Amino acid sequence: VQLVESGGGLVQPGGSLRLSCAASGIAFSRYVLGWFRQAAGKEREFVAAIGRGHHTYYDDSVRGRFTISRDNAKNMMYLQMNSLKAEDTAVYYCAADQSLIVSSYRQYRQYDHWGQGTQVTVSS
Repeated sequence: VQLVESGGGLVQPGGSLRLSCAASGIAFSRYVLGWFRQAAGKEREFVAAIGRGHHTYYDDSVRGRFTISRDNAKNMMYLQMNSLKAEDTAVYYCAADQSLIVSSYRQYRQYDHWGQGTQVTVSS
């Protein structure tokens, strides 16, 4: 199983970025997918998740600004991030798991597969 994130970078406050996560080695459509982030010195935290049926879930801190999506035909997941703030600065990770139930979507320890992360820095 391999998950590879891309699309991170430096952006000014109020700007936008689109993160991508390319998956291989899994039956992609059967997996719950999530985005997590980890700021320096802090614990990894939930950002967003998308279920097998494309239902989406967001942390309150990003709801209305971020949009998670998936393309099962391409084995890709995306995170469109708008109205970025300095507090969004972190390493962003994509994650996948085949057996999660909804109540576990926000718990990073429940995911079996992880990407290497991509840095997002929001600064003027």
